[in-house]
Order: sequence, then C-alpha cells, then structure tokens
Amino acid sequence: MISPFYRTFRSLLALVVAALTFFAATAPVVAQEKKVAQKNSKMGAYRALAQHMYADFQKGDLAAAAELGTILERLWDKAEEYGGDTALAKTNRKVFDEIDKAMDLFITPITEAKGKPPDPARVKAAFNVYMEKLRLAD
Repeated sequence: MISPFYRTFRSLLALVVAALTFFAATAPVVAQEKKVAQKNSKMGAYRALAQHMYADFQKGDLAAAAELGTILERLWDKAEEYGGDTALAKTNRKVFDEIDKAMDLFITPITEAKGKPPDPARVKAAFNVYMEKLRLAD
C-alpha cells in the first residue's frame, strides 16, 4: 500500500517540474520580444550601432569604435538627412537636429582621438544623452 505522503509528494514534484518546464520554455520568448521591439523601432539601427561602438570603446578597442562611429554617421546622414520624404530631417527637423548634435558629441571624441583615448566619463555622458535623444524619434 502506498502512503498518502508519497502520493502528495509525487503530485507536488510533478507540479514543480511542470512549472519549471513552463518557465524555461517561455523565458527565451520574453527576452526575444524585447530585443525585437528595440530593433524594429525607427531608431533601432542607430541605437544598436552606438551600443556596439560604446562597448568597443569600453573594451579599449578605439580603432573599432572609431570605425563604427564613421559608419553610424554615414548611415544617419544618408537615411535621415538625405533619405527622401520620410527622412527625419524632412518630417521633424527639430528632433533631427537634436539627435544629430548628440550623435556628434558622442562620436567626435572617439573618431578624432588620434591614439589617445578620450575621457571615459565624457564619452559615457555623451552616449547616454544620445540614447535619450534617439527615443524622441521612435
């Protein structure tokens, strides 16, 4: 004869395993939704490039960070300043100018470093301002 305690324990164990399986299966989906939402926003590509640029800067890879800065600047100009009727410069010039200025303040110390790394606190502050300004156009 099986004791009542064993039956209860077995049912409880099955419930815990089911709950853990559920959470393990849904956790990657929730994390993926957040990343997709950021990439699919209007400013997502610029945000992603800036984040990679800042990460390279933090690692001390100034050359890679400067190259990403140049790419970011060219992509921004081509799409948002000269990109036609849907370009941000044509749809909202004020926001375009704010973002463009913030981007320049973030990129310039890195792209014009000439071998000497810029002040990390200054770059971090400029990066944070740029991220905030990008939210204005999302």
